[in-house]
Amino acid sequence: MTTESQASAELRAGPREWLGLFVLTLPTILLALDATVLNLAVPSISADLKPSSTQLLWSVDIYGFMIAGFLVTMGTLGDRIGRRKLLMIGALGFGIASIIAAKATSPEMLIAARALLGITGATLMPSTLALISNMFQDARQRGVAISVWVTCFSVGIAVGPVLGGALLEWFWWGSVFLLAVPVMVVLLIVTPILLPEYKDPDAGRLDLASVVLSLVTVLPVIYGIKRLAEHGPGVVAIGTLLVGLLFGVAFVLRQRKLADPLLDLSLFSNRAFSTALLVLTLGLGLMGGLYLFITQYLQLVEGLTPMKAGLWLLPAAGALIIASSLTPAVAQRIRPGYVVGGSLFLSVLGYVLITLADSTGGLPLLVIGFVLIYTGISPMMVLGTDLVVGSAPPERAGSAAAMSETGMEFGIALGIAGLGSVVTAVYREDIGAALSSDLPASAADTARDTLAGADAVAGELGGPAGAELLDAAREAFTSGLNLASGIAAVIVAGLAIAAIVLLRHVPAGKDAEEEAAGPDETDGPNAATGAALANEPAAAGDSR
Repeated sequence: MTTESQASAELRAGPREWLGLFVLTLPTILLALDATVLNLAVPSISADLKPSSTQLLWSVDIYGFMIAGFLVTMGTLGDRIGRRKLLMIGALGFGIASIIAAKATSPEMLIAARALLGITGATLMPSTLALISNMFQDARQRGVAISVWVTCFSVGIAVGPVLGGALLEWFWWGSVFLLAVPVMVVLLIVTPILLPEYKDPDAGRLDLASVVLSLVTVLPVIYGIKRLAEHGPGVVAIGTLLVGLLFGVAFVLRQRKLADPLLDLSLFSNRAFSTALLVLTLGLGLMGGLYLFITQYLQLVEGLTPMKAGLWLLPAAGALIIASSLTPAVAQRIRPGYVVGGSLFLSVLGYVLITLADSTGGLPLLVIGFVLIYTGISPMMVLGTDLVVGSAPPERAGSAAAMSETGMEFGIALGIAGLGSVVTAVYREDIGAALSSDLPASAADTARDTLAGADAVAGELGGPAGAELLDAAREAFTSGLNLASGIAAVIVAGLAIAAIVLLRHVPAGKDAEEEAAGPDETDGPNAATGAALANEPAAAGDSR
């Protein structure tokens, strides 16, 4: 056996690592489930706890805010104290918070529990992804492992509405939170047995000032974007965005001065890293933004129950699972940039199909279009995540994973805000022209605000007048969805071209292995992303 073959064999994962990957899929599926099931439980929570509209909004939103705010800190903390240790701490906290949420007796108690779920949830995602990067140092195996990770996240998103609908049909609303408890118990038992510990032995102290600056950067920006989507430009939305951006500048300046920063900004000088992160952020953001309005279309335009709406989304999830599983094999022969770019053009076709859907018979087009969108983004999720995490040195894997997750949170917030503004503007303009002058002002305002409001007003009116209002509202909403999907198609086409052009230097897996085995290759485990990554300006491995 040659020296190169021996080195390759040493890098390859064994049965323990593959069993450990199964353990890491548990929190991944759970967090995806938790992101979807609460929306279904909102009516039951409203009837039981009687929250105000503001309290109800915060009970939903606080989870995402806390995850986004703490991802960078938790990812870097895992690099310092150990990723397995952080995963177990997060699992314990998430289980306890889930029980508190399920037993909440007041809106304030539920909001506090959801905040704790967000903070502890922020420990789980970067820990799982960083551990995968450390456990699977062989390029081909890491690609397969990340595809499994992406697939499991997709499974959670897919079965969330179906499982949540079933639980709410048979049990009380708190049951959707108790799903997490047995999973966290299993995780706490098997993690010390199957998962090794990894941390940066030379890490310095955690800079608390950077932690605070990261929080006061991310939280106001996410809140401002969400406020912008819900209420349009205003003093609060613009003010919070500006505050967040100002603190963001201060955060960046501080990171540049620190010998051991909270966020390693030198990673952005790696073209593969920055391009993959950009494509992931915007690609997932557009998909996530459109997903929100597709679920509304299924329930409020097609009139499906939450469970049936979830079933109609299963074909898309199945396509994503299949495509994610096939991506590592394809990327062995074809350059990642070409795989990502080519598949994104498939998503463009899906977005175009949704622009053709109407309010009376658009379900087949919408389902086929969403299947194509999910199929097209699968390689982006698998290969993009691999490029982001694989570009970082092993001791910075947690920080890189956190940046990937934070980018996703920002992307989805931007997607909902941007596409939501389009859908809302078109809806309000079209429905305003269709409202009867005989309709009371308060009812007209409610119908003009949202499709759900128009549905409620139509129910109160009844008869031909109610049916006419509902038809007009559904048509207006669908027109907004059509335009938003068209805009998404144009942006995704741009991302596809960017991926092909900017990632063309990253070799296919087979070629990367041959280059990594050459006499000049010294980058070790992370050479798996290709010799081209090692030759990037200010390579990530030299960031220290």
